[in-house]
Amino acid sequence: MVKNIIYVLIAIVVFSLVSCSKSMSQYGKDIDEAENVMRTNADSALAILDAIDPSELKVDSIRAEYYYLKAYGHMVRKRSMIGDSLVSFVHDYYRGKDIVKDIRSGIALAWYKFWVGDTSGAMVKLDSIAGLSDVPDSIMVQALRIRVLLGASEYQGRQLVPLAKKLHELETDTLRKTEAKYMLMAGYEYAGETDSALCLVDELIDYARKNRWGDKHFMFELERAQLLTETGRNADSDRLIGEIFQKAGPDNGAADLLHFQYAINALNTGDISRASRHLALADSLAVKLRGDDDVYFRSYSNLLHAMIDFKQTGRVKLMHINGLNNRQSERFNRMEASQWESERGALQQQSRALALKAESEHKTVVILVISLVALLVIAASAWAIIVRRQHERENEERIEALEKMVDEYKSSPVATGTGVADSSALRSAMLKQLGIIKMVAETPTEQNREMLRKISSLDGDIDGELVDWKNVFEMIDNLYSGFYEKLHSKYGDILNLKEEQIIVLMLAGFSTKEISVITGQTTSTIYVRKSSIRKKLGVPEKDDIVRFLLSGR
Repeated sequence: MVKNIIYVLIAIVVFSLVSCSKSMSQYGKDIDEAENVMRTNADSALAILDAIDPSELKVDSIRAEYYYLKAYGHMVRKRSMIGDSLVSFVHDYYRGKDIVKDIRSGIALAWYKFWVGDTSGAMVKLDSIAGLSDVPDSIMVQALRIRVLLGASEYQGRQLVPLAKKLHELETDTLRKTEAKYMLMAGYEYAGETDSALCLVDELIDYARKNRWGDKHFMFELERAQLLTETGRNADSDRLIGEIFQKAGPDNGAADLLHFQYAINALNTGDISRASRHLALADSLAVKLRGDDDVYFRSYSNLLHAMIDFKQTGRVKLMHINGLNNRQSERFNRMEASQWESERGALQQQSRALALKAESEHKTVVILVISLVALLVIAASAWAIIVRRQHERENEERIEALEKMVDEYKSSPVATGTGVADSSALRSAMLKQLGIIKMVAETPTEQNREMLRKISSLDGDIDGELVDWKNVFEMIDNLYSGFYEKLHSKYGDILNLKEEQIIVLMLAGFSTKEISVITGQTTSTIYVRKSSIRKKLGVPEKDDIVRFLLSGR
């Protein structure tokens, strides 16, 4: 029954400890699963990672994998990376260990820098990646796409051209390759190399026409009209815009941009009234086509209005300058609001994670307290069982020794009446003085009652002591030529009473178990005392103590 209770308690403790926290191997399995899922469904992979408390990840390799997948998932899903600051630790960890994760974590770090407003730092990081050798094309192309995109957003020209060329060479997908050529065209335009840009846009127009890419064809034609304006070919630009209107109709989706380009061409040729007329049409169409989302267009429109007014009146109107500034401020504020919203989302996510962690820690504390109480109960129960078993074992050893002594006495010459004075007489005297009843009564078993029946046949009084040692020592001297008197006189100053008792009983031929019963000590204590006797008397380890003393050495 007791064993079953202990087993149940142990099972409860083990289950509690296992449920408190996962092992590092289990965290590793969860993160590996997220990595596999990331290839097909980034949202599901992020959901798996969100269920993990990163503070529980104590192994650097597992922590790095966790934060790497988090940042990579956010990047793939184009989500805020404000909360991915530990991607820097990830990039340092994988440097020189895993080329793929090294490059990808570097790309994620660049995106993180972009999200926190450090666009220049992001481009520097991507430039360092683009300059590496022996990087797989499939990985390098990812870095180049982002680098070229950021460079175009910053209107880079000469820096952008070689990167866009390299990207165009590495791209294998047709659409991706076309996008890379378009970015290269933008690089040439920003670098002032409009002839090169026109060559590329002509190639793009031909490709779009052959493959019947209507929207792309339309966009490339518009880009060509803008490039013609940049080269001073305003009439050619107007002619191309007219062709676009003929093909796409007057209410096409880019009509505001086309009229805006008309206005620029007219302004460049000095036709202010025409410029003003087309700009007014562009403004009205922008409101119709883009609604409230026409901030980007109006930032250009206000600048052109200011230029036209200056041409017409010779004065700069503060209204247009304020309008231009307001549009830029509005755009900046929207970007700030977007970043603030991203930061708030990251903080909310961290807050949810902390709340879950606090709840988990509370449960852990409760479980640990219960486990501790259970362990204390188990320890107390085990100790009680051990003590009880030890007492039972000692009692069994004593009873076994006593039964043997009684049986030997009954078969001895003294008991049978022959009167032989040997060690049997000593055994008889000792058995008569033992307080056996007191000892065996502690455990009233059938075996003990049989022992009492045997002892009742022996003569002797019980005076509270197991053995009358004075009589024992006298008997030893009578039987063994004054052995005890010689022992005490020679070694009485270094041997204690218990050690003298053990020696005389050994002389009389008692076993260790029998000595333990007579002296009221455990067998282990008798062994310890024998070792002490050897040291005190200088008895060699292999020599018998009694023979050593009888030899007089």
